[in-house]
Amino acid sequence: MKKYGFWRQFIRYLMQGLLYLIPVAVTAYTLYVSFTFVDGLLERYIENILGFSLPGLGVLIIILFVTLIGFLGSTFIFSPVINYFDRLISKAPLIKIIYTAMKDLMSAFVGQKKKFTEPVQVIVNHDPEIIRLGFLTAEDMAALGIEGEKIAVYLPYSLSVMGDLFIVDAANVKKIDASPAEVMKFIVAGGVTRIE
Repeated sequence: MKKYGFWRQFIRYLMQGLLYLIPVAVTAYTLYVSFTFVDGLLERYIENILGFSLPGLGVLIIILFVTLIGFLGSTFIFSPVINYFDRLISKAPLIKIIYTAMKDLMSAFVGQKKKFTEPVQVIVNHDPEIIRLGFLTAEDMAALGIEGEKIAVYLPYSLSVMGDLFIVDAANVKKIDASPAEVMKFIVAGGVTRIE
């Protein structure tokens, strides 16, 4: 019976590890393939025309391309096209979940809908008092069916880009008068960095 419990736990941790690693590996692989492909094309093209190669030009071109897409997406001409693409993807069953989760995560860090802008301290234990630092992400939990004065607080892990989302009593949360970027840096660095 214990052996069965060990394998169940092993499989659970294996799946959890895959959940953490696969998005990072797919992103890294996609970037690597994109950079290598564009760099190879440009290197051959420039070598044929100019007689010498410029390695690394593909990275610059891709960065400029992504910046151009960001610029065009913020203009009123291309904004409807991006919104249409957004609505189209939002209708695909499985893709919708992945796409919207990644989009929401990215917009939490950059863009106009930043979420990690309110650093807070959360009392996670009263006796003895233990406080964790985090970020207020939502103050209304009614959409999830959670009653009372509960709020959502994201608590990043130290030395990692991951974290946990906790729904806690509002009375246990106090806003911090500090820069969100400095607080995030302090948490991720495990408290060893200096807040300026």
